[in-house]
Amino acid sequence: MAKSSSGNKNDIRIVVAGDPATGKSSLILTAVSENFPTNVSPVLPPSRLPDDMFPDRVSITIIDTSSSVELRNKVGEEMKRADVVVLTYACDRPETLDRLSTYWLPELRRLQVRVPVIVVGCKLDLRDEEQQSSLEQVMYPIMQNFREIETCIECSASRHIQIPEVFYYAQKAVLHPTAPLFDQETQTLRPQCVRALKRIFILCDHDKDGALSDAELNDFQVKCFNAPLQPSEITGVKRVVEEKLPEGVNGRGLTLRGFLFLHALFIEKGRLETTWTVLRKFGYNNEIRLDEDFLPPSFKQAPDQGVELTLDAVEFLRGIFSMYDNDNDGAIRSADLDDLFSTAPDCPWSKGPYLGAAPTTALGGLTMDGFLSKWALMTFLEPAKSVEYLKYIMYNGDAASAIRLTRRRRTDRKKRQSERNVYQCFVFGPKKAGKSALLDAFLGRRFSEKYGANAEERYAVNVVEGPRGVKKFLILREIPEDKIKSILSAKESLAACDIAIFVYDSSDELSWKKTAELLVEVAGHGEDTGYEVPSLIVAAKDDMDPYPMAIHDSTRVSQDMGIDAPVPISAKLGDFNNIFCRIVSSAERPHLSIPETEVGRSRKQYHRLVKSSVTFVSVGAVAALAGLAAYRIYAARKNSN
Repeated sequence: MAKSSSGNKNDIRIVVAGDPATGKSSLILTAVSENFPTNVSPVLPPSRLPDDMFPDRVSITIIDTSSSVELRNKVGEEMKRADVVVLTYACDRPETLDRLSTYWLPELRRLQVRVPVIVVGCKLDLRDEEQQSSLEQVMYPIMQNFREIETCIECSASRHIQIPEVFYYAQKAVLHPTAPLFDQETQTLRPQCVRALKRIFILCDHDKDGALSDAELNDFQVKCFNAPLQPSEITGVKRVVEEKLPEGVNGRGLTLRGFLFLHALFIEKGRLETTWTVLRKFGYNNEIRLDEDFLPPSFKQAPDQGVELTLDAVEFLRGIFSMYDNDNDGAIRSADLDDLFSTAPDCPWSKGPYLGAAPTTALGGLTMDGFLSKWALMTFLEPAKSVEYLKYIMYNGDAASAIRLTRRRRTDRKKRQSERNVYQCFVFGPKKAGKSALLDAFLGRRFSEKYGANAEERYAVNVVEGPRGVKKFLILREIPEDKIKSILSAKESLAACDIAIFVYDSSDELSWKKTAELLVEVAGHGEDTGYEVPSLIVAAKDDMDPYPMAIHDSTRVSQDMGIDAPVPISAKLGDFNNIFCRIVSSAERPHLSIPETEVGRSRKQYHRLVKSSVTFVSVGAVAALAGLAAYRIYAARKNSN
């Protein structure tokens, strides 16, 4: 494969630091002027290397630093701004080499400077000839402790030995870093790199036979390096692989194992630019993730708009599910899911709001509905991430065609109808009201008497089938009682809410009182901000005796606020009174169940009064103008007589 590269950075900032008199300034001046200086300033101004000095033709700025203790803070600030740091020591002074591991490298870590480091031994011509240790022997223990060291090199400015190479390696460490691709300790490709190369291999395996034929290898070469491979070169590549790894080649061509072996071989031989060129041609950045240019452009999303997958994306996911449902039992297990995301940086559902958020089978597998539900949740919460992972699992449509913005919720209320496919329901209620039991039931989990308070928000997502067989995705977002005030402190906190439910323990009067207060508080917030949301009251624990005034109190509040009476449910008995369908139905007709507070009602009456007064004044003004016009006509006729 041809050797080529193209970095994604146009200007590289190299900061040179080290102990006094280790040759920093002489190194820089010799590289810039190609002449060894006789007189050197204590600290040089920023210097630039010619753009055409190296094949990548990238601008390089070199920053010299002071060695004085008084200016250590300034040196630290410069290193924080660096793309790569060059640390120098003097080959004729072993104590300056020791200072790398006792001061300079720990200092970089203390400052949290996470860039490649090039260690440079200057004044090679002055080293004691009796010193027999090789550079590798000297640097190996240091590099074991400080993995940020990319390369070590020795040079001599006065003898012009390996001066350009110092800055070539520094540039290369930025454009083609080793650390993301290769583990120096184990001498193996890093998992992230393997995942990216596997995806590239599958994309290039056009006939999906598990191997790259000669024609497919040639297409790959042309795409990445703009030059075809000669038949003899293809034969040579396969021969090298087959000699070292027999299973790397089969009758159909180069296998995935062979493809990965080739890249490990390139990296071991120092040809990192080859692998980086391949990765970048397929859209990867230095973090081995798809670059923003390969994802949909950012779009303007109003606070009360949602994001959903398009029908094309959903159909693609249905096909993916069927492909990985190896035993055709209607579920994909954990191992299948790992295989599905083996071409992605990781499984996006292994933590955060997605872990345990969708229904599973008794054996822990994801059903089709559970699989699509997780995608719906991720698209709703993190649309860019959703598209990114669609691309990782081979979605070949245009990235922007995978998602769509929904109509604003405010518009839905005016039109008295919502046509969304995904609804988010905020679940409010005091502690021990039964919120978690409701979410568990929604996911098909058994009721447990054991109480476990949720300190953080929790999501549950599933498919709800409506009366006409139309399926919608419902996201339940459990809001812990302790988090309500912080959530409502933001003006747009209810903008993303399609419907709110208020759960209380029907056997506990205090639970009801807290829920009623919450209902008023949330409704008032919606009235104040213009993000009113339809609401339902849920009377949980219906298997227990209600407190004496339960029906009277709840009926009064629901009538006063203009919403339906509480829906009784019992998680223990498994009786949910069709609550999830009711939630979706209310969200589909968002104008019908919006609660009204006393303050909100008074405000509406005031606005109606003002409006009617303006109308009365307007009618009076029209009548007056008409009267004035009639008088003028009468007066004109009288005068003419």
